[in-house]
Amino acid sequence: MRRILLSTAKILISAALLYLALRKVDLTELFSRFTVSSLLWIGIAIAVTFLQIFIGMLRWCDVSAACGAPLEFARAMRYNVIGSFFNQTLPSAIGGDAVRLWLVARAGAGWRAATYSIFVDRAIGLIALAILIVASLPWSYQLITDPHGRSALLLVDLAALAGGLGFLVFGALQWSWLKTWWATHHLHACAVIANRVIFNAVRGPRVAILSLLVHVLTAVIAWCVVQSIAAPVSFAQVFLLVPPVILITLMPISIAGWGVREATMGLAFGFAGLAANEGVNVSLLFGAVFFIVGAVGGLVWILSAEKAAQGSAQLGVPE
Repeated sequence: MRRILLSTAKILISAALLYLALRKVDLTELFSRFTVSSLLWIGIAIAVTFLQIFIGMLRWCDVSAACGAPLEFARAMRYNVIGSFFNQTLPSAIGGDAVRLWLVARAGAGWRAATYSIFVDRAIGLIALAILIVASLPWSYQLITDPHGRSALLLVDLAALAGGLGFLVFGALQWSWLKTWWATHHLHACAVIANRVIFNAVRGPRVAILSLLVHVLTAVIAWCVVQSIAAPVSFAQVFLLVPPVILITLMPISIAGWGVREATMGLAFGFAGLAANEGVNVSLLFGAVFFIVGAVGGLVWILSAEKAAQGSAQLGVPE
């Protein structure tokens, strides 16, 4: 019952925020801007999204190996693509993580190692995103002149950065009581693994580069969308505005980030002196790109051996 209520609340939040955001958009005018070149740019955006999934897979393989749940590249890539489908269909922006966890656990890694690999991978990605935004603040402050926008950007990023660094510091603590409580025991174990990955002389730089590249590719995807509708926005502006929006969108309060992303993107564009409706336009098409990629992930899921095995188990057929 509680799960149903939470899902319903997220659906209502997405619907309400989408309604408010779409009031700023003239859909007829937006569709009139589509040309043959628009389809080309959307195609490039989709291709870059698959490249982003591949880069994320490489990082996940490094993290999983450190968690005692090593993954082959082909299996990890398939799970990531399937996860992109569930990111679009489950009631949060990180629903695909739960499915990836389930797939890894069923593959024989065990629930603990699978959970650790997903949690640590997500934590490292968030830390990299927060660091990228902090490093960009001098230029972001030049772009965003509105004091409310600056304050919101600083508050959100410092909260994320403090959480990430606090997580790493937590892993460095040696207090014995941390291992006696169930919650602190597993959180501490994940933090220890994260430190082991990040500060490893060989694995650390590779994971850092892959993590930053994932977020840079997010900006590239958004810029391709900008090009598809010939919006008057430069790549530098996209690069500075999109990462904070993505950080806020990761809050699990909506369906696949819909509504939250559009409202936040419109505000971000407005704070930067750009047309708020263009921010909503870009966000809608950005979401559409990930929806298309998710649809491919759904097809991979339907045709996968894991889906067939699940169906056999439900019917009582020996695997």
